[in-house]
Amino acid sequence: MSYRTKVRGAVVGACAVALLAVPGLLSVPVQAEVRAVPGAVAETRVGAVEKVTAFYDQYVDAVNGTNPNMDPTEVRNEFLTPELNARLDAWAEANDADPVFRAQNVPQGRDVRYKGSDAENATVIVTEHFGDSTIDVWYQAPLDGGRITDLTDAPQ
Repeated sequence: MSYRTKVRGAVVGACAVALLAVPGLLSVPVQAEVRAVPGAVAETRVGAVEKVTAFYDQYVDAVNGTNPNMDPTEVRNEFLTPELNARLDAWAEANDADPVFRAQNVPQGRDVRYKGSDAENATVIVTEHFGDSTIDVWYQAPLDGGRITDLTDAPQ
């Protein structure tokens, strides 16, 4: 075996070891490729579901007093538009219930799913579990990553 072959083998081996030793190096091209295949639809779905889930979970924690950084109003102010907050305040007053949960008590659990999107918004449905019953609450999250713009009861 020649010196050149030994050196080439050592360099290739060292490169392989370096790639394996640094976890992010091999995953970057794979992540970029995965995101490029489904396109903006998959990223929109994930982004909208993540935003609604983050809001909902932080809101539940705030209502339960286990969110040390924010109360329910602060969570709403961070995630929801001022217009939506005003509509939710009016809904709460008219219905004597929590406007996010659409109920008087805190749900025991939830499921979050992507429903679809139009040119500007993604629809995300949160199914709230209250013992033997459930309530579906429909959210509109803008595709541009802005604040949640709507939260309503399930369409009739």
